Amino acid sequence: MSRTFSVFMVAEKPSLAQSLANILSNDNCKSRKAMNGACSVHEWNGNFQKSSARFKMTSVCGHVMTADFTGKYNNWDRVDPAELFLAPIEKKEAIPKLHMPKMLSIEAEGSDAVVLWLDCDKEGENICFEVINAIRHSIKKNAQILRAKFSSITEKDIKAAMNCLVSPNENEALSVDARQALDLRIGCAFTRFQTKYFQNKYGNLDSSLISFGPCQTPTLGFCVERHDKIQSFKPENYWVLNAQIKLPNNNIVTPEWDKGSIFDQEVASVCLAMAKGANHARVLSIQDKEMSKSRPLALNTVELMRAASAGLGMGPQHAMQIAEKLYTQGFISYPRTETTSYSENMDLRGTVQMLKNIPEASNFANKLLANGLKPKKGTDVGDHPPITPTKAASRAQLDGDSWRLYEYIVAHFLGSLGGDLKYRQMQVALLIGNEPFTLTTRKTIDPGFTAIMTWRAVSSNSESLNLTVGTQLEVVSMKLDERQTSPPDYLTESELIALMDKHGIGTDASIPVHINNICQRNYVTVENGRRLKPTNLGIVLIHGYQAIDKDLCLPWMRAAVEKQLNLIATGNANYDAVLKHTLTVFQLKFHYFVATVAAMDGLFECTFSSLSDSGKPMSRCGKCRRYMKIVNSKPTRLHCPNCDETLSLPQNGGVRMFREIKCPLDEYELLQWYGGSECKSFIFCPYCYNHPPFKDMKKGSGCNACDHPTCLYSKTTNGICNCPECDGVLVLDPASGPKWKIACHRCDVMVSCFEHASRVTVEEEKCESCDSQVVTVEYKSLERTKLSNALQEQTGCVFCDPLLTPLVEKKIALKPRIIRNRPARPAGAKGKPKKKPKPKDKMAQLAAYFV
Repeated sequence: MSRTFSVFMVAEKPSLAQSLANILSNDNCKSRKAMNGACSVHEWNGNFQKSSARFKMTSVCGHVMTADFTGKYNNWDRVDPAELFLAPIEKKEAIPKLHMPKMLSIEAEGSDAVVLWLDCDKEGENICFEVINAIRHSIKKNAQILRAKFSSITEKDIKAAMNCLVSPNENEALSVDARQALDLRIGCAFTRFQTKYFQNKYGNLDSSLISFGPCQTPTLGFCVERHDKIQSFKPENYWVLNAQIKLPNNNIVTPEWDKGSIFDQEVASVCLAMAKGANHARVLSIQDKEMSKSRPLALNTVELMRAASAGLGMGPQHAMQIAEKLYTQGFISYPRTETTSYSENMDLRGTVQMLKNIPEASNFANKLLANGLKPKKGTDVGDHPPITPTKAASRAQLDGDSWRLYEYIVAHFLGSLGGDLKYRQMQVALLIGNEPFTLTTRKTIDPGFTAIMTWRAVSSNSESLNLTVGTQLEVVSMKLDERQTSPPDYLTESELIALMDKHGIGTDASIPVHINNICQRNYVTVENGRRLKPTNLGIVLIHGYQAIDKDLCLPWMRAAVEKQLNLIATGNANYDAVLKHTLTVFQLKFHYFVATVAAMDGLFECTFSSLSDSGKPMSRCGKCRRYMKIVNSKPTRLHCPNCDETLSLPQNGGVRMFREIKCPLDEYELLQWYGGSECKSFIFCPYCYNHPPFKDMKKGSGCNACDHPTCLYSKTTNGICNCPECDGVLVLDPASGPKWKIACHRCDVMVSCFEHASRVTVEEEKCESCDSQVVTVEYKSLERTKLSNALQEQTGCVFCDPLLTPLVEKKIALKPRIIRNRPARPAGAKGKPKKKPKPKDKMAQLAAYFV
């Protein structure tokens, strides 16, 4: 009996894996959860390359790996940013908690063939090789590794792709690796340097990160360039002749003055005098001709983002997220494409036939089928077909924004197959005195594609003129209007997308990310009409780059890099050579920028206040004993004007004094960070928070992670037991009373306990059953005692004592898990923990307590 062939398949998202499995198995697959809990595995029997096979389909969640610096190079304080240009880079798991490489390796064990169903672009090709590297040692040595090419999640396309499998393209994957390495090294070097430089000098920057990016910065440059034009604009007065004439049917119309505008008032007054003496306007000539407006090209990604921003009020990143969702649901084809031309083998008529089922499109679809399809020839760059609908949908099936975007894609697709807009335009040349005027009317003959894309229609004026050459028309009024030139408006997202596309800044996949980044960094704000107005920080940064090195914010450098990356993708350039050359150029520019960055200080000083002048007194410095100031603008910082030292603080919450108690290690006064009522808080020393005193203590840790043996607020003193969810320790928060909390010092596990207790302390003794530290709970008044009617104090285990356990509120749901031993207290602590074996049933009970 022959052995069944084993085929392992991977999609880019769990929802896509489900759709592909349903199509390929004819809805006959069995599903289960993978070991990481985030992905599913779908299995079925079928045929592969004329042999019976057992198929297994699973997915990743985007990139499996990400590029990052090794070890010490991720420490901002210990590494000079200049070293990052040559620092070693390694691939790390993109989402460590999902254990994606391990899951793929387990599921691919012993496979005879691999079929990769990743998105059909360069990023998808890169993920292909991330998957291959994860499963290389699990699959058979001679296993086939194949790639499916598809553009829509339809049965026809998916089964056609399965029958035309190809090899993965390593060159395209390498081009993505090159882009990641360049952006990581260049972006991190500039970002780290200027963030530390400016945040240590200025207080109201209002941005947690002063980032630089080879694509992000030129994108901001476009916005600031428009801002500069607005600011430098000087309005001028001009004058226009305004005439009103009466038609034979007694209607009053206003023709346009052919001279347009006059910027000299005296000349304009002479023109008025010459025209005002005439009582009639004489018809000199009549031009009556048929005009047309061309139907649109097929829809690509850039046009979709522009239309979504300008017409639907959606940001480009939001629009692309919705488009991705519509794609995985099977409603549209792949939304990342540069092609604007339909291929000859596309079943356009079948798609139009399908769209007849949408009430909003049925009339136009029927007319297309009756009159014939007229696609316009665009550009085929060989990546993916244009964006088209692949399945009929209704308003009830999609949420509001999804329906609006889907409706636009349907309208654009149908409009691109319709006829041109045809209208009749009549232009009547008039003479009033010696001044020429033109009267224009338009009347639609055939709406063509604008019957479905109504927003593209021309304004139609059906005024019937019935005029002949030589006709005299009565002049009703004649006056001189004084007007003023106006500055250009701020760039819209739609205009910015067009500029980025024109200058080669980013790709169709990354353009929305770069625009979103400059918004998140507080470099621009989105105003009415999706217009991007630069903030003071964004303006000063670009002006500073222009003062030091204009190339840093001009688009041509990134466009040149993109061309080199495309050469890697096509196999016409060497990966190492491109990387080395580009890094050398930016490394030289970085060194020059660092040497001359003081040239930017003058710009910053005119706009932002210094740290010494910012903030309000908070706590005493451990070095000079003078008050430090808290600066509450983003990011929140603590600055000592006397020592000229700036310390980072926890973000996204509040910081307050904690009883004016000093840290026993450095004499800095302790502070408390707090979030909302449901968030955990923690005490911390501002100096230890930035300079961890112990080897195993990470930067950005509070006292609940400190191993100090005698401090009343350390993890050693207040730790109760190991966290059942991670490798952390559940620590009592000594500042949380009277609503006491026990929280993990590493993850978000938190429980509330002993409400209204006046005091809770962690004792030296341990529970004999579960090895947790024993606590003592005290209540001041009998009225608030929750222990018993007469008892105001109880010592026992939080998890085992029958009186204390009911007083712990279960906050976080966790999966049962065996808890590791709590680390022993260091020498000098209050007591030496007893090493006892933990009963398995009790450990399961303790973990299950949080369920």
